[in-house]
Amino acid sequence: MLTPALSHMNRRLTTLIAVLAISLSVNAQRFTISGYVSDAGSGEKLIGATIHLQSLSTGTVTNSYGFYSLTLTNGQPYELVVSYIGYQSTRVTIAGSGQEDQLFNIRLQPSKELKEVQVSSKKAEAIHEQTQMSAVEIPMAQVKSLPALMGEADVMKVIQLLPGVQAGSEGSGNLVVRGGTPDQNLVLLDGVPVYNAYHLFGLFSVFNTDALNGLEVIKGGFPARYGGRLSSVIDIRMKEGNKSEFHGEGGIGLIASRLLLEGPIVKDKASFMISARRTYYDIVVSPFLKEADPTMNFVLNFYDLNGKLNYKISEKDHIYLSAYMGNDKFGLNTSEDGTTFKAGLRWGNITAVGRWNHVFNPKLFGNLTTHYTRYKLTVYSEVDAKQSAQGNFRLDYFSSVRDMAFKYDVDYIPAANHYIKIGAGVTYHTFKPGAQQFKINTSLTTEDKGIMLNNFVDAWEGDAYAEDDFKVSDRLKTNLGVHYSFFNVKSQTYHSIQPRASARFLMGEDWSIKASYAYMTQYVHLLSNSGVGLPTDLWVPSTDKVKPQTAHQIALGLARTYKEVAEISIEGYYKPMQNVIEYKNGASFSLAGSDWESQVIQGDGLAYGAEFFVQKKTGKTTGMLGYTLSWSTRYFDDLNYGKPFPYKYDRRHDLKMAVTHKLSDRIEISGEWIFGTGNAISVPTAKYYGGYVTAGSANQPFTGIDYLYPSRNNYRMRAYHRLDLGIKFSKPTRWGSRDWVISVYNVYNRRNPFFIYSQEKDNRTIYKQVSLFGIIPSISYQFKF
Repeated sequence: MLTPALSHMNRRLTTLIAVLAISLSVNAQRFTISGYVSDAGSGEKLIGATIHLQSLSTGTVTNSYGFYSLTLTNGQPYELVVSYIGYQSTRVTIAGSGQEDQLFNIRLQPSKELKEVQVSSKKAEAIHEQTQMSAVEIPMAQVKSLPALMGEADVMKVIQLLPGVQAGSEGSGNLVVRGGTPDQNLVLLDGVPVYNAYHLFGLFSVFNTDALNGLEVIKGGFPARYGGRLSSVIDIRMKEGNKSEFHGEGGIGLIASRLLLEGPIVKDKASFMISARRTYYDIVVSPFLKEADPTMNFVLNFYDLNGKLNYKISEKDHIYLSAYMGNDKFGLNTSEDGTTFKAGLRWGNITAVGRWNHVFNPKLFGNLTTHYTRYKLTVYSEVDAKQSAQGNFRLDYFSSVRDMAFKYDVDYIPAANHYIKIGAGVTYHTFKPGAQQFKINTSLTTEDKGIMLNNFVDAWEGDAYAEDDFKVSDRLKTNLGVHYSFFNVKSQTYHSIQPRASARFLMGEDWSIKASYAYMTQYVHLLSNSGVGLPTDLWVPSTDKVKPQTAHQIALGLARTYKEVAEISIEGYYKPMQNVIEYKNGASFSLAGSDWESQVIQGDGLAYGAEFFVQKKTGKTTGMLGYTLSWSTRYFDDLNYGKPFPYKYDRRHDLKMAVTHKLSDRIEISGEWIFGTGNAISVPTAKYYGGYVTAGSANQPFTGIDYLYPSRNNYRMRAYHRLDLGIKFSKPTRWGSRDWVISVYNVYNRRNPFFIYSQEKDNRTIYKQVSLFGIIPSISYQFKF
């Protein structure tokens, strides 16, 4: 006979076995379908495609490599609706009885009639259903359809149309997001950081749109998988290459031409993509300069190359190799009396990445990544007088940053409403803030000296993260996560634990309320003494003297999907920042190399505001409208008498709209209008003639002019606004298709302020405005075959 204790234990064991048996029985009744969603023609993976389960009002989306996983219960048949913007929706019926886990790849056909895409746009993760807020996906077709400066379509210029995002200055591609600085944006190309994303001093980005597959911009509520910057993530993906047929496309414009080629290496198994772009701006301008001065030779050009290879080892294993290389040259060469003078800049990026995707099982997806990225700047000057005893002299100034990284990411999808991501990585940084090299060659001496102005700085950065996007109830969905990072430089090691949280609560059938919180840490800094994105801006690391930048961001908003046609969002944000970095008064990049840590100061920042955004992605008329009301201030102990002052990009009002309309299958018109409050600058309100200055222990007379600034950034430049228009004429040909694109930048010739300078006239100080661009018409020829 069992004792009472043993009897009680036996009952508990029996209950546990029964629960385990029921659990195993339930699991036995469940099965998982998984696979890839891709373009039916090219085999290109579709990132963010939606797989919606009609009967249960649930579903999932493909990850960054087009992979999806969906767990179902045996019993009844299921109908799945698979959709992606610009493609025909596909309905798939899955038998619900006797099923086992299976790999199920889905291919979508491109759609010429965008209305067909609306079949499930509302039910498949519409904006009001998504946990993520402060994020926008921009189709490449929209990037290419909007009017472009000098005919060059540019993703960074289109990103500037979003609320909360603005350009640093006229014509600049630099992005200022929610009161941050340009270096606070994490720009990723195939997951690799790009340190300088601009050509021609910021007029164009380094991203050739022909080579791109997807683009997502995140301004807040950052998922835990992202780290290293405070203000935004710009995640750009390159095309994989057509696995079925050989294709090409390109364009010839007024200042640049481009060409892309793609095709199978082994049909349906391996493919390639390669693209090239080259500008000939200097070739066009040089004849006019030579006419004015025959001794002058002007150099201003850039090129970039993109390449990608992918190989499907098996249904569960894929390998990707991709690379980017680009370079800019700017210089002026003159000759006089047999002596040649040369001076200029060269700068460029190189990135390379290798990936291995492996499907462990239908619910578990792994991605191994290793990458290399390098940005280098060279400033040079040379005097060549070989015909005289003076010989030649050359001075080069170098600055660069280089990363080598390794990381592993895992996606685990235990159920349709449960998506877990975990990962870890390490990066080895090499910073070279400044080095000079002299070369002297005369009839008397020959010298070749390398003089280091600052020791190279090596640093290790590591991170790990975990996030879980899960549906708590029919109304509440959350994304909770944490990001950990460390940064080791010299004898200093920083650690940071960064919690992240986002939630959405459905208030009705087509609208929801959202909230998010993110804490971010940034270990790298950009020293900049201008807002035009000059390549002379220097990247430097945190050290024992320069602390990492940090920021908290809280956001609250409403989101609505209006009649499955438009997406509407209203968001408010509050972002305090710590240890933001600035040059000291009078410091510059030429001095920073010798001891840059002594040339900078750190302080605090605060940005807050509200954003309104409407986007229409389907139908003959598409477009977006955004408005931002915002404030951005800075505080430094050693600036502005220790008082807070407006940040130079503090812009109270920012209004943008863009529209594209298809008049017919062959004609498309587009336009965009931008308005923004003028940038803040410092202007003196009084000046002093003469006086005394202290030299040692005595006061010495001063006969110059001194100025009185009542506060920093006390004056606003004129408001910025312009209208751009474009029209595209398309025609199919026997070999493919061709387009003629005509666009006009700044249609009504608004003279927007670039900078303001002062002049003394009749004992008065007069301020004059310099404008960069007036009206600029352009035409380009584009083709596909």
